[in-house]
Amino acid sequence: MSKIDIFRRYGLFDARVPRYTSYPPANHFQEGEGLKHQNDWLQSVPDGSDVSVYIHIPFCKRLCWFCACRTQGTKTMRPVDAYVDILRKEITGVRATLAPGIKMSRLHLGGGTPTILSAQTMSTLLREVFDAFEPAENFEFSVEIDPTEAEKPLLQTLIDFGLNRASLGVQDFAPEVQAAIGREQSLEQTETVIDFLRSNGVSSLNLDVLYGLPHQTLESFSETLSHVIALQPDRLAIYGYAHVPWMSKRQVMIREEHLPDPMARFALAEFAEKMFTENGYEPVGIDHFAKPGDSLALASKEGRLHRNFQGYTDDQSPTLLGFGASAISKFAQGYAQNAPATFAYQERINATGFASFKGFEMCTDDALMARVIEDLMCRFTFDEKTLCQAFPDHREAIRAMAVSLMQKFSDVFFISGEGLKLKPEAYPLVRVVAGYVDSRTSKKTAHSSAI
Repeated sequence: MSKIDIFRRYGLFDARVPRYTSYPPANHFQEGEGLKHQNDWLQSVPDGSDVSVYIHIPFCKRLCWFCACRTQGTKTMRPVDAYVDILRKEITGVRATLAPGIKMSRLHLGGGTPTILSAQTMSTLLREVFDAFEPAENFEFSVEIDPTEAEKPLLQTLIDFGLNRASLGVQDFAPEVQAAIGREQSLEQTETVIDFLRSNGVSSLNLDVLYGLPHQTLESFSETLSHVIALQPDRLAIYGYAHVPWMSKRQVMIREEHLPDPMARFALAEFAEKMFTENGYEPVGIDHFAKPGDSLALASKEGRLHRNFQGYTDDQSPTLLGFGASAISKFAQGYAQNAPATFAYQERINATGFASFKGFEMCTDDALMARVIEDLMCRFTFDEKTLCQAFPDHREAIRAMAVSLMQKFSDVFFISGEGLKLKPEAYPLVRVVAGYVDSRTSKKTAHSSAI
């Protein structure tokens, strides 16, 4: 049986499953749960531990039609500056609740368009962050950069505050594709930003590419990938475009008849993997690639890879603090998500100093499932022995999962020293496998394509 036949047998080309950047996925979060627990969970973060910090900037001067992120358009900087003032209040309130010895291992600014901020506003925000959180050893500061909204004074401000990793969205360089997704961005604009960053000491660069976009062909995508590889990023992320107009209304601007079908999507993804690996990049999980010496590639080799809302990461901090509208915080006990609408977020901060709205409190069963799915997504394994050591009271459930996996997926798993392991050629099935064991999966919940 061919690889394609096996994929068809398990429904890869028709399946809609979570991306599993968290477990449970955010659509399982419940209203009121975040507000109920946020203060107690913040106080329970151990003194002397490291935390990761994520700051969400939801504003964009243009709303790209393909994007499903929580964003809003703006023509002036007045609402942006007002939002940053509220962000500073949230940072101050959260920091006052935490133990004094907590340090910051990672700082990531995402959006939206973080680089929409003026240099002065960004400086004000970052001074607040660094006054609140002392950087830990091996601190990493990364920012999502839109090359079409990246003025040099703003970039220089980020560099002055210690920016050491930049993530640039490319999506696709083909003009026809860019016109169809509402995002015009030239190769020259991208090169200019990269050259400026590298000439000022920012050597670690990530580039994001999308496949499955309207009008993409193997020929046009090959040209985009050639440009991307020539830019020599340290890391690459290649995501499948998720057409979810029921969640992101702006996607109605993208005509479904112009999208590649599932088999064409799969061919684009396989072609990209072939190009990246032939040019010296190592696969990391299902959609990331990194140069062999990059910390993400090393984490993958050493079994230290994790999954979070930005995708794959080598971040080892157990706590993630999310600031800003819709931002999600992760604690040992569960998740707390801020109010998604900017106005509601600002109202909550002004009223209480906290903005949490939705959330999810993890029970032991959820913690076990989270571990199972992260092992599958990051290491392609189901290690029964290690799972039983971590969850000794769930031995029978773990054994039952192992038996069920081998019965359902007998031709894509093999038994190794690490327990059950997916065959490398079956890695594209991993989200389908994770959805199979996920006790909270429901066909009533709409998700993105598995490829």
